[in-house]
Amino acid sequence: MNHSADPPRNPDAAPATLDADIVRALDHAQRPADAASDADAALAARVRSRLMGRIAAEATPGHVTIAADQPSWRTFLPGIDCKVLHTSGDTMSYLLRFAPGAVLPAHHHPVDEECVVLQGELRIGANLTVAQGGFHMARAGLPHDAITSDAGCVIYLRGARPRVEHQL
Repeated sequence: MNHSADPPRNPDAAPATLDADIVRALDHAQRPADAASDADAALAARVRSRLMGRIAAEATPGHVTIAADQPSWRTFLPGIDCKVLHTSGDTMSYLLRFAPGAVLPAHHHPVDEECVVLQGELRIGANLTVAQGGFHMARAGLPHDAITSDAGCVIYLRGARPRVEHQL
């Protein structure tokens, strides 16, 4: 409401706490829809981008980050170390580091398990080799042949938490 005693409003004169773009966007939001222009759309895109950037920056501390040099490797099996990255219920994301010749026995998966070879080369049974950068998905309920690496490797896995009862 504009009373005659109120000073005239300048949409470009924003309070110190609001960006001029936000004030303009609020002013433009009060116009009828048919008055929208390309300039209005560009302004709205800039405001949205700034707002989403601020929200993302404030959310960053809530994310999970594990430094590569964090000493959290644990022995999983002889010659195989494990570094747990994240656990949620029965699902786990983790790294396995195979020493040359180490063997992960044949097993099955209660859920699909995704694997990416980060370093080296992985052999699954006698007929399948997955090189660095390769992806392998073990389907739920299907048996999985023994896994080894002649020269050693590091793999990323996401699937069910490994359990003794999964071994064949």
